Amino acid sequence: MAKVKTLILLVLGLATCAFSQSQSSEFTTADSIAFSKFYVSIEGGEKYPFGDLVDAVDNAFYAGLGARYAYWEDFDGIILFQYSYFEPHSKIPHIYGVHEVSGKLGIDYRWKLVSPVILGAGFLCNWTRADYDEKHRPHFESQGGTLTDNETEFGWFARLNLPVLSLENYRVGMNMLWEQVWTLPERSNMLSVGLYVERRIW
Repeated sequence: MAKVKTLILLVLGLATCAFSQSQSSEFTTADSIAFSKFYVSIEGGEKYPFGDLVDAVDNAFYAGLGARYAYWEDFDGIILFQYSYFEPHSKIPHIYGVHEVSGKLGIDYRWKLVSPVILGAGFLCNWTRADYDEKHRPHFESQGGTLTDNETEFGWFARLNLPVLSLENYRVGMNMLWEQVWTLPERSNMLSVGLYVERRIW
């Protein structure tokens, strides 16, 4: 009976050692992949409002910068910054436009079944400020201020990235991005479609 217990303990010990070795090798692989590649990009395109935003602002062009870095075997981390200027419809008095700066942080997944299409998702933070005539500030303040001060909103995004041309250090492609801002009582939705040029740094 003692020999059986000793054998069981020995088998369990060997299994534990083997499991520990496999786990440590996975972590080593992860560490060797993370940040092993780094890319920067420039992007330009158009934003299309949906829902209630359609009645408030027109489509707007945007320009942006991006960074992508290796994170896992089939996953990349992404950081995006975009600027756009929305022109409101004429029924919004004394506001000439709205500045929007958007920062996004998320991941891309290179799904082999739909290659070369890349799927991504993450969180966003939008900063907006109205471009208005200073002499009408009392009017806006009496209405609650809204976009006359700095407004910051949070939300999420999903994107579809389609590389069109891939070289050793460069990539050109199309980026389609759906974003939703968690503004109550109504969520704000917008679609962005743009072209980007990306360069590998290391």
